[in-house]
Amino acid sequence: MRIFCFVILILALAGHQGVNAAYDDTNEPNDANDPNYPADPNELVRLKWDAAVSVLQNKDLDQQAKDRQIDKIVTPIFDFPLMAKLALGRDNWPKFTDPQREIFTQLFVKRLKASYQERITLYTDEKALFQPAVQQKNKNTIHIPMHLVSKDKETAVLYKLRKVDKRWKIYDVEIQGVSILLTYRSQFDDILRTATVEQLLARLQEPRPS
Repeated sequence: MRIFCFVILILALAGHQGVNAAYDDTNEPNDANDPNYPADPNELVRLKWDAAVSVLQNKDLDQQAKDRQIDKIVTPIFDFPLMAKLALGRDNWPKFTDPQREIFTQLFVKRLKASYQERITLYTDEKALFQPAVQQKNKNTIHIPMHLVSKDKETAVLYKLRKVDKRWKIYDVEIQGVSILLTYRSQFDDILRTATVEQLLARLQEPRPS
């Protein structure tokens, strides 16, 4: 199953700060300040998708150049601070001091990047079929369903967006009904039942197994 282009657009590239640095989005691409930034979330997601696919299909770019360009395209539409908070959950978030929260957010974003960046080179020609955004009870939250179609499989995807400073940003993605953030939360819950906050942060700094 090759859903790698979709994975890239979800959480592929998320900044380039040091592992121990506090999370700081001032160094990230920020086209959300552009007056031409799409106000329609459907248009926003489609434009970002098309731009990312265009980069992946560009045979004149090496992999590092593709990484940099996709980073600029994708990073501004994700609400990484909220994603980190939701991944810890309401029970665990209060256990962290403000400095620990900043470090956790940085490490969490890097973990997401490490999980998916390796798959970029495996992109083929999957087709994305978007459906109109669905308004949620909270007027500042919407869901955008999508189906990713390859030759032998169709994968259901759901983008969850909320409005941040009048701009729409993605805060979670479901694949076949499974939330990425809830999956991480389950893992963090298991760790923090027996480990300290410092031990969790240390584990996040460890290299991922190959």
